Formats: sequence, structure tokens, C-alpha cells
Amino acid sequence: MIMMRKEIKTAIIGAIIIAIAIGGIGIFFTSLDKTVQSAGNQITLTGNTTTLQGQSASYPDENNYPQAPDLTGIADYINTTPEDLKAKMKDKVVLYDFWTYSCINCIRTFPYLKAWNDKYADKGLLIIGVHSPEFEFEKDPNNVKMAVQKYGLTYPIVMDSDHKTWDAFSNRYWPAEYITDDLGHIRHTHFGEGEYDQTEKIIQQLLDQRAKRLGLNITADQSLVNLESHEFSIYQTPELYFGYDFADGRNYFGNPEGFQPEKTVSYTIPSNLEKDHFYLDGQWQNLHDSMKLSSDNGKIVLPYTAQDVHIVATGPDTTIQVLLDGKPVTSDDAGQDTKNGVATISENRLYNIISSKQAGSHTLTIIGHPGFEIYTFTFG
Repeated sequence: MIMMRKEIKTAIIGAIIIAIAIGGIGIFFTSLDKTVQSAGNQITLTGNTTTLQGQSASYPDENNYPQAPDLTGIADYINTTPEDLKAKMKDKVVLYDFWTYSCINCIRTFPYLKAWNDKYADKGLLIIGVHSPEFEFEKDPNNVKMAVQKYGLTYPIVMDSDHKTWDAFSNRYWPAEYITDDLGHIRHTHFGEGEYDQTEKIIQQLLDQRAKRLGLNITADQSLVNLESHEFSIYQTPELYFGYDFADGRNYFGNPEGFQPEKTVSYTIPSNLEKDHFYLDGQWQNLHDSMKLSSDNGKIVLPYTAQDVHIVATGPDTTIQVLLDGKPVTSDDAGQDTKNGVATISENRLYNIISSKQAGSHTLTIIGHPGFEIYTFTFG
């Protein structure tokens, strides 16, 4: 997911202008998606500042780069304490990773972040995970701590539950990386997945620069982490939101009854289905960030194009049946959370319900039971 808290995640691209105070010169453009899914949405500081490219970059004046803002409004600390984190940040190259635990795009960056932490922590790199939630349930410290444990994140995590640090960085994306030199200047930013080699090269350059400045006999390993990264389809269905507050400007709800805030509505699936739109059958409660099934049985039908299908959902230990093109999903297409055509929904989190061998166009049907609550579809 890359987005600003209430802005478009994947589909709408706008322009954001960042001005660097170098005689009024330095304008940077990027997209306004809150959740960046693919590589290439990257800003490298240019103009009168120095662009870090390759191994031959020079650094004439770090003061030409903006200073990173302080961490502010932190609700909780994981794997660290305020005092310990402040001490660790001194003279370190810091990678600030903005993420939220139900975001599939964030989750897919974790292997690289963990590998960089293992490889460079003793060379002067400090990774700080800034958990800035999208949904209310992501503000619960217990939920975040379970996610940190599940994904094996050992570096410091700060809970930016009210987006104070997010706003201080003027961030608009999940995931987003801001890398500072050991003096605290932001030297590189990257939004979304991908560009891992370039990001790692910049980490190496800043670590070598730090070692020279501090008179340390340390050289960063110039090899690059080589992991399998996600390959995006030429076209895939955009992220789909079930909450009426979140669907503003990105409404893919196909039922003619539409969203009806805070009402329980009886929906019937129409005969003609439009691609990339979801349709409901049964009685569903319209909530600001989700829809909750209240009838004995309910159904979601979605014609989509993708390889993987994920849902952010919760429920009182309920189950859902997963059908693909009208038939129970087989092991060839079942996601990690689907067994024998059934997924068990309990805690608030991301569930992988479809994982096909290749991308394609299909019709997904989910049959749920009372208490099943769904926030979003995401794809890969």
C-alpha cells in the first residue's frame, strides 16, 4: 500500500512538490498514491545537492540536504525504549521505514530490511520502523507486536498511531524509506517496492562516508543482497475498499444500492458484473472503514485480474468459503490462508486467499457467515 492516510492508494497519480532551500532551487516530483506498489516511484535529491549514484558519488556539502525531523507523537516503542533509541541514533546512518502491518506492499519489503539490518547494523546502520496505521485496529499495540513477532522484525519499531511523525516527514506513502547520513540529513528517499540494489548502494556509500568522518577502519561489504522480489503484472485490479470513508474517489462497489453510511443494507447481486468491481449479497452493515455481514449467509463476488488476492479482514473465529470461477479453489490456486477451499478469519490482519501460479482474469466468490468483516482487497 502506498498512500496518505485518506488519499488514493494505487490508481490516481498526482504531483507532490518538495522544495529544498538552496537558493530557492530544487523541485521534486512524485505521485500522490498513498500505497506505492511498484518500483520507480523514487525521489533522489538533485539540484544544487549531490545525487548519490553508483560508487563514485562525492559529497561536497551535506548541509545542502534537509535535516530529518524528530520522531514525534510516538504512542509506543517495540524492540527499544525512548532512551535507548535516542542513544542508538547518534552518529548512525538511519533508514526510516514507514509501514503498516496489513499492507502487502510493506510486508514484501521485510526480507530486504531484515537482510540489511543483519548485514550493516554493526557497520553503523540503524533501521527504524515507523508504524503509521491505515485502519483503527492497527493502532492496537498488541496487534502491532504480534505482527512484529510474526515477521521477525528485530530492529526498533515506533508506533506513530496519530501520524505525527508521518506528517513531520510530509510522507504520503506505504511503504516509504527515508535514509539519512550520520549527521541526520535526508540523502535518499524511495516510495514503494523495488529499487533494492540502488537503495543498498546508497546505504553502503553513506556508511563509508560515516566511517571516514568518524575515523573508523570499517568498510561496508560492497556485495548486494540478492533476494527474490515480487514481479508485478502489466495490469492488475486496483486495491478495493469496503469502508465508505475510504472509497471516496475510488469507488468500485458494483451494487446499485451503493454505500449507505452506518446502515445495514440488504444487497442483491445484479445480473451484469463489471470487471474490477465487487458485489455483495445478503445483509451488510456499512461502516466507515469496512463492511460487516449481519445475515446468516452472505456473499462477495469479484471479477478480477491478478496472481494473488489478499483481504484485510476480521471475525469472531469465523470461516469463509473461497470459490474461483464458481468452483472451490484448488491447491493450485489456494493462498497461504486457504485450506481445502476454506479460510479461517479471526484476528484483524491481512489474509492471502488466492495465490495462482501466474496472473490471470478470474471471478472470485467469498461466502461468509455472521460477524465476518472485510476492509479491503489487495492484489499482487
